[in-house]
Amino acid sequence: MPLPSMKPHLMIRLSKNVGLTLLTSLALVACSSATDNNADAKDQAIDTSQAHVASEVSRETTTEQGSIVAIEQPITILALGDSLTEGLGVDPNDNYPAQLETTLKEMGYKNVKVVNSGLSGETSTGLVNRLDWVAQTNPDITILTIGANDAIRGIDVATVEDNIRTAVKHLQDNGSEVILGGMQIYDNLGSDYVESFAAIYPRIAKDMNVTLIPFFLNGVGGDPELNQADAIHPTKDGYTIIVNDNILPILAPKLEAMVETENN
Repeated sequence: MPLPSMKPHLMIRLSKNVGLTLLTSLALVACSSATDNNADAKDQAIDTSQAHVASEVSRETTTEQGSIVAIEQPITILALGDSLTEGLGVDPNDNYPAQLETTLKEMGYKNVKVVNSGLSGETSTGLVNRLDWVAQTNPDITILTIGANDAIRGIDVATVEDNIRTAVKHLQDNGSEVILGGMQIYDNLGSDYVESFAAIYPRIAKDMNVTLIPFFLNGVGGDPELNQADAIHPTKDGYTIIVNDNILPILAPKLEAMVETENN
């Protein structure tokens, strides 16, 4: 896949209502190439009132007397992960990186680029092996969502955590702010594994000073109206919810801080 080189920073916010009781085992396999159908994941609630506030603040800060304020500075966001990032099964314009870029440009960020570096079937080990390649994009921010394929294979939790830490450090060392997308699995692998796996993401976020999306698929996983016929991969509408409800409210403070720093 072509990997464009870009640079610097920006801002945003948005949101919507969130809710989910259970992500089926199939939803977890979204990161593989749709050949495994036996894993589940639980949801993790996000404070919808905070998301609503984030949306309103964002709309205010990106308008001036009702007009969109154009942000001229360039910024590159790297969307790094597996098939959930790649957008397996949807039109290239409908995956989350494409929708995120479109939304940001509509909000006035004329020179934003969201690079889709998702790869179906990717594991944390595979991702580590291609870090030097994706680093050529020189991302200002990286949204990292990885680990579900490891879980479906029952890979040791310590190995998964080590790989994610390696990826985060590599990205940070190359000057990228990291947002980590949390993943969850259901108890098909046993409660000990499930709990240990879920604990990876908040622990890494705390230890390595990265922003966490508690559960990347919150509000979408397990909902047949928001997933394709395979009950695994989100539809266009599912990705819209992921962008508006799960990514933008988390991404906004990071982007706003970058813009403020750049302008000072």
